[in-house]
Amino acid sequence: MILRVKVKPNSRIDTIEKEPDGGYKVRIREQPIEGKANRYLVSFLAKVIGIPKSSIDVAKGETSAFKTLQIAADEDVVLEKLNASIKTT
Repeated sequence: MILRVKVKPNSRIDTIEKEPDGGYKVRIREQPIEGKANRYLVSFLAKVIGIPKSSIDVAKGETSAFKTLQIAADEDVVLEKLNASIKTT
């Protein structure tokens, strides 16, 4: 499946938020230096979804806040896990 996310690196905590337009914002603690944030994003999402890191690839947006991810998993499962991990305030 294709997943588009906005990534906010260098945050205090790792969280996933639902945007008003239906997209996702992912806040991660890692700094955006030499691809560290991209690797951390893949690791974080793989843990949340429950799939291997090798199943997630940054298809577009290596250096952008807006990323397109290719995820080798069932779309319903991915969206269910992402929505379940959203913190409500």
